[in-house]
Amino acid sequence: MERTNAKLIYPTTKKVAHKDIYFGKEISDPYVWLEDDSSKETAEWIKKQNKLTFDYLSKISYRDNMKEALTTMWNYPKEGLPWKRADKYLVYKNDGLQNHWVLYVKDKLEDKERVLIDPNTMSEDSSISLMASSISKDGKYIAYKISIGGSDWGEIHVKEIDSGALPDKIKWVKFSGISWYKDGFFYSGYDEPKENALSQKNENQKVYYHKLGTKQEEDILIYENKEDSLQRFSAWVPEDEKYIILHVSKGTSGNMLLIRSLDKLVAPFTTVVDNFETDNYIVENIEDDFYMLTNNDAPNWKLVKFNAKSSEISFEDVIPEKEDVLRSASFIGDKIITKYLHNATSKLLVYSREGKYENDILLPELGTVNGISGDKDSNEMFYSFESFTNPYTSFRMDVSNLKQELYRKTDLVFKSAKYICEQVFYPSKDGTMIPMFITYKEGMKKDGNNPLLLYGYGGFNNTIQPHFSSSLMLFLENSGIYVTPNLRGGGEFGKEWHKAGTKLQKQNTFDDFISAAEYLIKEKYTSSEKLAIQGGSNGGLLVGACMTQRPDLFKVALPSVPVMDMLKFHKFTIGHAWTVDYGSSENEEEFNYLLKYSPLHNVKEGVNYPATLITTGDHDDRVVPAHSFKFAAEMQSKQIGDNPILIRIETMAGHGEGKPLSKIIEEFADKWAFTFVNLGMTYTNPITYEDFNNDLETPKKIK
Repeated sequence: MERTNAKLIYPTTKKVAHKDIYFGKEISDPYVWLEDDSSKETAEWIKKQNKLTFDYLSKISYRDNMKEALTTMWNYPKEGLPWKRADKYLVYKNDGLQNHWVLYVKDKLEDKERVLIDPNTMSEDSSISLMASSISKDGKYIAYKISIGGSDWGEIHVKEIDSGALPDKIKWVKFSGISWYKDGFFYSGYDEPKENALSQKNENQKVYYHKLGTKQEEDILIYENKEDSLQRFSAWVPEDEKYIILHVSKGTSGNMLLIRSLDKLVAPFTTVVDNFETDNYIVENIEDDFYMLTNNDAPNWKLVKFNAKSSEISFEDVIPEKEDVLRSASFIGDKIITKYLHNATSKLLVYSREGKYENDILLPELGTVNGISGDKDSNEMFYSFESFTNPYTSFRMDVSNLKQELYRKTDLVFKSAKYICEQVFYPSKDGTMIPMFITYKEGMKKDGNNPLLLYGYGGFNNTIQPHFSSSLMLFLENSGIYVTPNLRGGGEFGKEWHKAGTKLQKQNTFDDFISAAEYLIKEKYTSSEKLAIQGGSNGGLLVGACMTQRPDLFKVALPSVPVMDMLKFHKFTIGHAWTVDYGSSENEEEFNYLLKYSPLHNVKEGVNYPATLITTGDHDDRVVPAHSFKFAAEMQSKQIGDNPILIRIETMAGHGEGKPLSKIIEEFADKWAFTFVNLGMTYTNPITYEDFNNDLETPKKIK
């Protein structure tokens, strides 16, 4: 068992006499100056904090061995699902250790693919990543969006597929798709920021049409809302190019829906959904009939249709709401392939175009269908599948007869038969039963001595389903247990489950997580001294709230890119959209509730908090790094005992998307090293290199 140095000496962080007043109550914010992430003073603070963190990590003898093992474990070919566009097949692939996935194209499925977009060649330091791409209807052009340094800000470039790049370049694009129409495309963009682009509040998004060969200044304004600067827009043009659909949102859930004919490029829209109370997404159209997923009067979602030419829009149920949650509907051949959630695992059901149930699609085991690929003019369908104990595998199916075959198996040094995943249900504080997945190596003994990593999210209607992680094998191979509860605030059981973990009910999410830890200790899977918790973004808030509410319950805390200042989050970048889940400090009742759990404001003197490693990126313009900076400073100033409070600040990295693989591996090695040493674990190299052992085959058993 390895030990690092005892109590650390933290860099002194300046405090200022700054106070904000909320409804007559003064709230101190002594580290407000750290919100200026472009100042020299903040840069110096980052430098000192990183030095302390990396000095600490460098003393862990097996850290480099972990990095070497992780590099080996990631070094295998990876391939996503192929999809068809304009008689061409496209697919993302990675040969093993490429920092970014490469987009390939081929004319036939059996042909050898050729490189279309390779972001690895765009910069020497791998700071440029590919965010999105869209091919024109005739298959001649591709428009693609790139990010620099992991920022949500992107640039759109255009390339003629057979001959090379075009001069078109569109800047200041954020939260936008690319939808082709004739000889150009629609996109959503912002005016050039006047201040710090990485922290400035995102307002006044607009929809434009860009014609190929023209300058951005000549782009045609299609839609804006001058009366509500916080609205965001996503434009989509179906394959037949007869209509344009506009999804309008203000938060992370709930959207209006507008539609109009494309007889003219600029014209008024017709309102299909006129409020933000429900979620509504067009999935397909057949002539003038549009098919829409909605949770309006259907908390578990349903599929409806409407006719765009009707004088008055009305909805007809195609697939009514069921007990399970409907997550997607894909029109492939003359079928509708639906994906449902049943106790947080995937089910695929086949319906006729008229909405009549026909069959279930056999899946390999209980797990997750991540992607479905196909179109309404072909019976060919692809889908991908993974679980906690089996890696990403793709299958090819003929939807006319449901015959399927293995398409791509991941060649990975991993013996999945050695691992077990069980699902249990446990009571939360108020008695609500919460499902939870528990994964461990065969032979595990319930003696309370097992190191355990508890991962959670619980927000924004997101679902946590079975997923495979090669890096997790380091932990499982060293007698670790990996646990993921399905907390309220997520979307595992529909709209009501989501709402039960939002605004004035957000404490339910934290209670669910704390109750999971208490259950695992009671059932002797682990103990408080062997328990680590982890979460990112909203999950980072989860970790921050739980470690400040129950510091006695956990030994290690790993909040990544976390939301920690619940009184000010809405003032930066896209934070205003999160008030749908969190509420706002500008509302008195919500302010008082937020103050009770805001991690930054609930760090107390004289408490021995868990060993904590906060991770963030200097280019995170979704959850600005000031959340992490201020929380780290507050924790370091009040921590007692020997548990370290450290912050790891990655340069040229954002919220997570677009991060080069080399940086991902380094960060995982550091997190695991920190976790192992503070849980008192002994590290042994888990790789045997014996053979390739992905157990998934063509589905035969589970229905």
